[in-house]
Amino acid sequence: MRVLGVDPGLTRCGLGVVDGRPGRAAMVAVGVVRTPSGAEPGERLLYLERELDQWLDRFAPEVVAVERVFADVNVASVMTTAHASAVALLGAARRGIPAVFHTPTEVKAAVTGSGRADKAQVAAMVTRILGLDAAPKPADAADALALAICHAWRGAASARLAVLAEGGSR
Repeated sequence: MRVLGVDPGLTRCGLGVVDGRPGRAAMVAVGVVRTPSGAEPGERLLYLERELDQWLDRFAPEVVAVERVFADVNVASVMTTAHASAVALLGAARRGIPAVFHTPTEVKAAVTGSGRADKAQVAAMVTRILGLDAAPKPADAADALALAICHAWRGAASARLAVLAEGGSR
């Protein structure tokens, strides 16, 4: 299963493509889209959309895994993150690609075994799981790969269980 992980953000949006199945994962691509800081929010979203569209077209993922927005005290930050999430959802929907959400705790648990892992632990495990020489930088890139791994491992298993429960096979 090819998964595009998206760690949404208007300033920096992490993107990571992984080919994987439960227990195995291989990195296809990783990067971070940085939008022009001086531009108006609408222009920044258009820039993000163009970049994301290129990734969707180039890597043809079977699913897009997006980090679920966590609502904390910084409402402005939550809103811009939600806007970036919407760009990823729209790009996937235009292509008929399913988009799913995973919480940060779920992603951390999938790659480290602990939902309370810090960013350094997540980056270290992403590096180990994918057999990389160094951790992807910045953290947004490692987080995007972690999202893709999480879905390849957990999402694929959940989908198989649902099919089996319905009497089918995969």
